[in-house]
Amino acid sequence: MMSHTVDTTQELAAFLRTRRERLDPRDLGLPSRRQARRTPGLRREEVAELAGVSVDYIVRLEQGRGLRPSADVVEALARALRLAPVERAYLFNLAQQRPRNTDKPATTAAPSLARLVADLSPLPTMLMNHRYDILAWNHEMTRLLLDFDTLPPAQRNSMWLCLMHPEIREFYVDRERVVREGIAHLRAAWAAHPEDRALTDLIAEFMTHDEEFARLWAERDIKVNGRGHKVMRHPGVGVIAVHFEVLTPLQDPDQRLVIFRAADDESQSALDRLCAR
Repeated sequence: MMSHTVDTTQELAAFLRTRRERLDPRDLGLPSRRQARRTPGLRREEVAELAGVSVDYIVRLEQGRGLRPSADVVEALARALRLAPVERAYLFNLAQQRPRNTDKPATTAAPSLARLVADLSPLPTMLMNHRYDILAWNHEMTRLLLDFDTLPPAQRNSMWLCLMHPEIREFYVDRERVVREGIAHLRAAWAAHPEDRALTDLIAEFMTHDEEFARLWAERDIKVNGRGHKVMRHPGVGVIAVHFEVLTPLQDPDQRLVIFRAADDESQSALDRLCAR
């Protein structure tokens, strides 16, 4: 009978045992003399050696004796047990630890997501990574904002465009709110990805060249917008109000799908005229 709550200590113990027992020692290059085994998988001694911890520590973990392994130990166990990314995340959750983000940020769109961006037409849609680099976009988004193909890759960043691009700087009716919320998101991303040198360099560039960014960055606001509202002053068709949704694919959690929808009939009419040109 299932409990109404998760006993994380016992589940951690059981998860470690099952993952140890499913491994084939030969796949890990262990000596052949160890193949005569009474139980399947690796021995506790072998896991301890691979993870760089004591055998007694593994025994106590697998017996559910109240240990809470550190993030470094959890990472070592995940490597030793050859855990898949989703299993690694599960192990960190059971241990109530936060994993280090060791994956390199996406710099290109996953092909399936790039196709999805195109398929979402006529809704203006783009795909970004955590530092606001624009990785993919559809025709409607280029008509609404600008043709990203005309920009060098280093400038295909929505925060850079908002701060530095002469046209986009004046694009948003409520510019300070848009910039403030963007900076609050960027600060959250910076804390979550301290190893991302490109993000650190981007923030340093903004700090040096934009007084508004430096002022708002110093306020240390934190916000991650999953949805919101923007009003844009388009030079061709006038004011367009949009709602936006930000979706994170489970398979590619570093990538964010941003979808715009007209907020009212007048804005929808303006979008229709814009994209029909």
